[in-house]
Amino acid sequence: MTERVVITGMGIVCPLSHDVETLWQAILTGKSGAAKTAIFDASTFPTTFGAEVKDYDPAEFTVNPQLHEYSNRGSGFVIGATAQACKQAGIDVETDEPTDGIDRTRLGIYLGAGEGSVDNDVFFAAIAEGWDREKDEMDWGKWAEVAFGRMHPMRELEQEPNMPAAHIAMLTGARGPTRSCLTACAASTQSVGEAMMLIRKGDADVIIAGGAHSMIHPLGVTGFNRLTALSTRNDSPATASRPFTASRDGFVLGEGAAILILESLSSAKKRGVEILAEVIGYGSSSDAFRVTDMHDEGRGAAQAMTAALADAGISYKDVDYINTHGTSTGENDSIETKAIKAVFKEEAKNTPASSVKSMLGHLIGAAGAAELITCVLAIRDNTLPPTMNLNDPDPQLDLDYVPNEPRKTPVNVAMNESFGFGGQNNVVIIKRFS
Repeated sequence: MTERVVITGMGIVCPLSHDVETLWQAILTGKSGAAKTAIFDASTFPTTFGAEVKDYDPAEFTVNPQLHEYSNRGSGFVIGATAQACKQAGIDVETDEPTDGIDRTRLGIYLGAGEGSVDNDVFFAAIAEGWDREKDEMDWGKWAEVAFGRMHPMRELEQEPNMPAAHIAMLTGARGPTRSCLTACAASTQSVGEAMMLIRKGDADVIIAGGAHSMIHPLGVTGFNRLTALSTRNDSPATASRPFTASRDGFVLGEGAAILILESLSSAKKRGVEILAEVIGYGSSSDAFRVTDMHDEGRGAAQAMTAALADAGISYKDVDYINTHGTSTGENDSIETKAIKAVFKEEAKNTPASSVKSMLGHLIGAAGAAELITCVLAIRDNTLPPTMNLNDPDPQLDLDYVPNEPRKTPVNVAMNESFGFGGQNNVVIIKRFS
């Protein structure tokens, strides 16, 4: 018999908070996580702001300094998010003798995690000191003097995208199936969907799923600026992310980690833990179009939505709320709207669809899991999160985007959409547990 899969814990470290309940209150009051960039001096960049995680110390969540001493920002964030989620789910951490009733060989990890940044100060110093200006080429001998003398091997190892998963394993003792995917902005939604599939198959009882990412560094911001993907509304960071508006000019780059504990229903009942929601459907596709652009008819997005509905065994008429990818770029918002109309047909305009990126910013690899957490909370409280800054609607985009105010309404089924650079599309559907 196929296992039903439920959510028993959630944790987050993001620009708005270091815990789930504070995040939810910030979203319901329309608070923005965007501000002037503080991680590095971006004053001469086209975009001088972002949605950074502030005042966070991973040491507050672990007694083991090895877990954070040389960690990249994503790994540091995932420690706090995982510790929170495990606490809610009744999973012991940092112990050789857990009493939570979970076999560690059946406790898995599936993380959508991005590449960690290099040690920027040393990396750029090596470039500056190694560059031969007369020959206009790199003097690798001078580079080596700086790089091998000052780069810490552990810090450079932390560039690998599987490092956050390794930190989770050390924190929890998880020795079950471990996966790490990097499908850009769709990664953590993929991690949740495929974790559900692993539990359904019986390959694990519990999986720690989600995402972690930080690209707020000189190379990351330069790349997105060169793609003209970032908002340049430097005079008003708090209102720069404005999905579905006529004046949208790009997304706000964010960072963070979001974790959900997925568990077989039989395991959750055996352990007697609270069930927060049930994961019922997953759909995945590729656009097979361009690496930077969605297919102009939204065929990949629509395919993933349709597949998720089929996997869940429900109709589009059963969905009460769509948490959109909603990046605030001209292309994404238009094509996502077109895809929703293609799938939801006559119900498209009657199905609320909002974007919390208007407050959170875009957490890249962690975005989908962070937004799925808000779907769980929407179901719990029968409250839809708003799309903030929607003051000048694009007349071509005519769905119900829940503008500027949260909305009390029955929510039993929620669809969460994530679409990544390269054309990867992942959609997860959850419902109220009963």
